[in-house]
Amino acid sequence: MYDSKVSDRELMVALVEGDSSALEVIISRWERPLFSFAHRYTQNEDATRDVVQETFTRIFLKKDKYDPKYALSSWLFTIAANLCKNRARWHRRHPEVPIEAQTNSSVESDTTLLDTIPAETPTPSASTQENEELSLLKETVMSLPHDLRTAILLHHYENMSYKEIAVVVGCSARGVETRLYRARKLLRSKVKHLMDREIMAEKKTTSPCKQGGSSVAYA
Repeated sequence: MYDSKVSDRELMVALVEGDSSALEVIISRWERPLFSFAHRYTQNEDATRDVVQETFTRIFLKKDKYDPKYALSSWLFTIAANLCKNRARWHRRHPEVPIEAQTNSSVESDTTLLDTIPAETPTPSASTQENEELSLLKETVMSLPHDLRTAILLHHYENMSYKEIAVVVGCSARGVETRLYRARKLLRSKVKHLMDREIMAEKKTTSPCKQGGSSVAYA
């Protein structure tokens, strides 16, 4: 049995040499990070489970193609990101199949796009506002192109370096920096647009209607 000090490269070498128990250690080490990334990308628990399972299946089937020059994490997330991209493309072609996030997910803190703010018990209105903000931000991230979405999720949630992300998205470290800049710019623009839309909708529902010379506000 392998201990926690065994590196990913050593585990992959053992797997290539026929020790299938090495895969169990790899799974236990990387299952949660992959689940976190895939769930934030797809916002769908069933899709996430399929992506994670298929990622480890491909690692096993293509173990002979592993290049020890690169970190195993880069290979894992490259496979997972491509699987997420393929599923997103499939759903765009089959819009009748819902892809919304499941609100009653059993996943722990990784069930939402953003970690909720730890604080005192919020008031109902504060909780509602927070949920609306999370929903808006989730919608904007889901609208990002694949390479931008992948880069920002890996950087902000998986704490991967520009060099590691570059391997996953297939560009240079400078290219990752550019993608992160574009992603943040798009997020700011889209969030502002969505918030403005929400404010306009709210104004319409609360606008005063004149009746008999008096102004009556309808909620």
